[in-house]
Amino acid sequence: MDGTLLDSNDAHARAWEDVFLAEGLPARFGDVRPLIGMGGDKLLPQAVGIDAESERGKALGERRKRIFKERYLPTLRPFPGARALLERLRDAGLTLVVATSAQEDELGGLLDAAGVADLFAATTSSSDADSSKPDPDIVRAALERAGRVAPSSALMVGDTPYDVEAASRAGVRTVGVRSGGWDDAALRGAVAVFADVADIVARFDASPFAHK
Repeated sequence: MDGTLLDSNDAHARAWEDVFLAEGLPARFGDVRPLIGMGGDKLLPQAVGIDAESERGKALGERRKRIFKERYLPTLRPFPGARALLERLRDAGLTLVVATSAQEDELGGLLDAAGVADLFAATTSSSDADSSKPDPDIVRAALERAGRVAPSSALMVGDTPYDVEAASRAGVRTVGVRSGGWDDAALRGAVAVFADVADIVARFDASPFAHK
């Protein structure tokens, strides 16, 4: 979702930076941005050394959620080609499932911002997993929601190294996109890397989706 269909990775990093500034914590945008894509349970200890399950960690997470919803969510837009790609995949007979580290109560707003809520057969969020990306739990949950699809029969579109690692650990191949801010070296392990979702649409017949 974030960084793949929706141009939101910078906004997530800004929301965390706003919280850290307000709380007098040292991490800034440049520290947080490379961590976007993993769950908040992993981001907080890496960025500022605070356990996300501690009382302070939970308070920081809730504050970040409010800031993101009020300050940044209304500004977000989907990447060009986001809906076109999902329609093409659906028309090809594929079952579409969201596998995101976002929290369940945030996912609806993200789907609405991307304008694609009606195209997914099911969704999964951090609420469906014991551990967030790069652990494989969310990808495995998505396979279950898709109808217990075998990992070898699935492809994941992702924009971060955490997506590639999570999918790989679940036995799923990844199609990478650079729209989230990572280059080909960072997305190493993906079976193919495209500039963005519009690039997948433009070269669909040469993509891994055309050879499923």
